Amino acid sequence: MPCSASTHPAPSATAVLPANGYAYAELAQPERVAAAALAEECALAISYNGLSQAVMMVTPQDLHDFVLGFSLSSGLIDSLDELYDLHIDGEGAARHAEVQISSRAFWALKRQRRQLAGSSGCGLCGVEALEQALPSLAPLPGGALPPAEHLLDLRERIAAAQTLARHSGAVHAALFVDAGGAIALCREDIGRHNALDKLIGALPGAAIAPAACFVVVTSRCSLELIHKAVRARIATLVCLSAPTALTVQWARAHRLNLIHLPHHSAPRVYSPAPTHA
Repeated sequence: MPCSASTHPAPSATAVLPANGYAYAELAQPERVAAAALAEECALAISYNGLSQAVMMVTPQDLHDFVLGFSLSSGLIDSLDELYDLHIDGEGAARHAEVQISSRAFWALKRQRRQLAGSSGCGLCGVEALEQALPSLAPLPGGALPPAEHLLDLRERIAAAQTLARHSGAVHAALFVDAGGAIALCREDIGRHNALDKLIGALPGAAIAPAACFVVVTSRCSLELIHKAVRARIATLVCLSAPTALTVQWARAHRLNLIHLPHHSAPRVYSPAPTHA
């Protein structure tokens, strides 16, 4: 068995679904009025040791997991040992997370902010900004690919695990598949990066090793998702949309197993590179 067996909790059931939907009228027949549930979002401001770092638009479920995962996958801390305290307050459309981190991590954060201070309004510029977009990451040790049977009917099983998506749509998911091929954790969010951050933040509390078995993302596999997976030491990433050439190059260079699961074809292993072209 390529993955280590362990016991994991059931997928997240923390989502609080709105009781009432939002009214809409049909364009061609405005007299026909119905209601639909819509995905929720809020602005979450994140501060480290009192210093404002980011404001993210997120789905307001599993925010604790999100802040933990964001801190790890963005390289703001190297491990949870460097995160001393986390408090989230606020309600409705505005929330705030205050995070206390180690002196070493806070010094590195402030140094990074000084390097990016010269960025212009046209976007990131300069050597330091490029280093943030294309960071130097420690390669993974490399791990075995999951059994092909663990990807059978995976799209259907993902749909069944996505509580929020079934209710309102408009959300992405990141999921952890365990040694038996079952979905052990599911986190959802309006942002694909946020969904993966939530999952990364949930893994330690569930006593799940990131390198065990594999993680699935329902979205396009962007380069930033590769960065997050490598930083979190995830061994295998499965994506439902085709990767770009650059994401495949980075996955291969960092020994991250990368698999694309098309709608109507067999799973395609892009990393590691095939031995026979």
